[in-house]
Amino acid sequence: MSVLLIAGSPSEHSRSSTLLSGVARRLHDQVDDRRLRVERLQIRDLSPQALLLADWGNSSVLRAIEQVAHARALVVATPVYKAAYSGVLKVFLDLLPQTALKGKVVLPIATGGSPHHMLALDYALRPVLQSLGARHILPGVYASDSQIPKDADGEYQPGEEIQTRLDDAVSILLHEGLHWPVTPVFAPVPFAQAQYSV
Repeated sequence: MSVLLIAGSPSEHSRSSTLLSGVARRLHDQVDDRRLRVERLQIRDLSPQALLLADWGNSSVLRAIEQVAHARALVVATPVYKAAYSGVLKVFLDLLPQTALKGKVVLPIATGGSPHHMLALDYALRPVLQSLGARHILPGVYASDSQIPKDADGEYQPGEEIQTRLDDAVSILLHEGLHWPVTPVFAPVPFAQAQYSV
C-alpha cells in the first residue's frame, strides 16, 4: 500500500511543501516503511513543456501518472493564488485520465496569504478531485502565511495550531481513509479483573 504526496507549488521551498513534509514525517513515525510506502511527486520537476503542451507521451509525465495510478491515497498540497489552486497543479490534474482517482482517498492541503482564501479548498480544489473519481476526500488543512513563519535559519516552521491539525489529518487519513488498525495504548483488561464501586 502506498501514499503519494503531491507538491503543487512552483517553488522549491514553500509553505505548502513544508506541510507536505510534515505529513511525510507523521506517516513515517506511525507506520513501518515496509507496510506503507510513502512517495513524493514534485510537479515542478516534470517537464514544463510537456505539462503545457499536454504531452502524455513524455517520460516524466508518464512516470507521474503511474505514481498516481499505483497509490492508494494521495495528499495534494498547493499554494492558493487568486482564490484557486496553483497553475502547476492545474496543468498536471488536466493530464490525468478522467477516472485517475477512482477508489482513492485524498487529503487536500493548501496555504495562502490570508484566511480569506480558506474556501479555495472546497470551492476550487475539491470539485476537481471529485470529477477525477476520488472515493473519499478528507477534510482539508488550510494554513495562512502567518501560521507558517520562518525560523531563525530562514526555514518555514508551522505553528502549534497547524501542527495539531496535521496530526489530526494524518490520523484520519490512516484510520478512516485507509482503515489502518488503531494501536492500543494499553493492554485490554479482562472484565473479571475490573474493579468498580457503587
